[in-house]
Amino acid sequence: MPTKKTQTRTERDALGSVKVPKDAYYGSFTARALENFNISKIKAFPSFRIALANIKIAAAQSNAELGELQKGHAKAIIQAANEFIEGKYYDEFPIDIFQAGAGTPFNMNLNEILANRANEILGGKKGEYKPITPNNHVNWGQSSNDTIPTAIRLAALMEAQKLLPEIDKLSKAFFKKAKQFKNILKIGRTHLQDAVPITLGQEFEAWGSTIKRTHDHIKQSFGHLQEVAIGGTALGTGITAHPKYRTLMVKNLTKLTKIRLRPTKYPMELSSNMSAFAIASASLSTLGSDLVRISKDLRILASGPAGGINEINLPEVEPGSSIMPGKVNPSIAECITMIGLQVNGNHHTVAAAVHESELELNTMTPVIMLNLLWSIHILQSGCAMFRDLCIKGITANTDHIEQLLDKSLCLATGLSPYIGYKATAELVNEALKKGTSLMKTVESKDFMTKKELSSILSAKKLTKPHATDQNLKKRIQNNPNYQKFMKKIG
Repeated sequence: MPTKKTQTRTERDALGSVKVPKDAYYGSFTARALENFNISKIKAFPSFRIALANIKIAAAQSNAELGELQKGHAKAIIQAANEFIEGKYYDEFPIDIFQAGAGTPFNMNLNEILANRANEILGGKKGEYKPITPNNHVNWGQSSNDTIPTAIRLAALMEAQKLLPEIDKLSKAFFKKAKQFKNILKIGRTHLQDAVPITLGQEFEAWGSTIKRTHDHIKQSFGHLQEVAIGGTALGTGITAHPKYRTLMVKNLTKLTKIRLRPTKYPMELSSNMSAFAIASASLSTLGSDLVRISKDLRILASGPAGGINEINLPEVEPGSSIMPGKVNPSIAECITMIGLQVNGNHHTVAAAVHESELELNTMTPVIMLNLLWSIHILQSGCAMFRDLCIKGITANTDHIEQLLDKSLCLATGLSPYIGYKATAELVNEALKKGTSLMKTVESKDFMTKKELSSILSAKKLTKPHATDQNLKKRIQNNPNYQKFMKKIG
């Protein structure tokens, strides 16, 4: 069946006439952008929309205070912007994330929405732009070159307020497990080979510390985003803005968002230098890499159950196979790995976009926004998922851990201070050749009593720094059986 033809209105701009849907709050600039940039179907993040609308509110407040904008006009713009923040006109903000450089379409899209809605509030009609225009009123004292980077900074800081608590909770979940597993002695591995004894608690404690360290790194790196160039307008010179506008703008924006901002001393620099975004993104990438590494370790330790290490059990969240009955996969750990890899890729894009500045401007801000905010969003959700559906429910296979430890030769390092490296290596090789445990091999040599051997190889001594018992060492090395063994091996 034929569809009803959309009714339109005609608007005119510097390029001529353009058709705009009759009921649309956006205008000619947005209509052209929608025709030009139909690329990905990916739209702006909600936090970016909210941040940009808050900039428009703060600008209206500041310009009204400075006498640059009629108070009635400012009030109408502010009401329209608050309605936008509430979500009333999100469908009117449809431009693809891949668009003209510097985010000018984003800025003008919102200018048009707020102008048309403000005029409605004042009794006017959409598309007439009387008495309020997108450029001369909503955008007064602004440029896309300062509003868009500032909006990205604000959006990232807003999102970080939700991300950082999730990272902190994840770290605490690891530390809680570390306390639960503190007395479980197990094999520590290097190069994927048996190395020295550790406790399962120490393993989880290390992961908790890693996440805590990265939490602090992210918090510190995001502090650079609090420095803003808003009020610098086109290239940081402040052209068209009131001399007091920049300071007042930052004050009003801070009060409005409850995010402490500070005006940069060098606004021209921040038109082209976007390194603060690369620094913030790098800290997120570090977290992504940490999560990939930890999730890989968990999958290795949970591998099996019959053909792998099988030291821990990960919570079962779904069937693992469409063809193999009863198989259960480490699904949550696999998901968090994918998230970490995506964040690493996002950072590569952010870093590349930051390099793309030319002269006084970086025009790649839309793609910086997409990848930075996307990383924050998926890390926030991912950390919560990882904590609740994986870490909290991990259990230890204590009997199997003990069996693996008994069969392992990782206890050997604890013997070296008492019988020497060469003798220890000889005993390890003998145990391997005969297929017996190290404990039994050492006992067979009668260097020391079983009680003395147990003391040397106790978990308390093997998993923490401790002084060598010099008296025990002397007794062992004076033992005729030890001396005979050393003479035999040369």
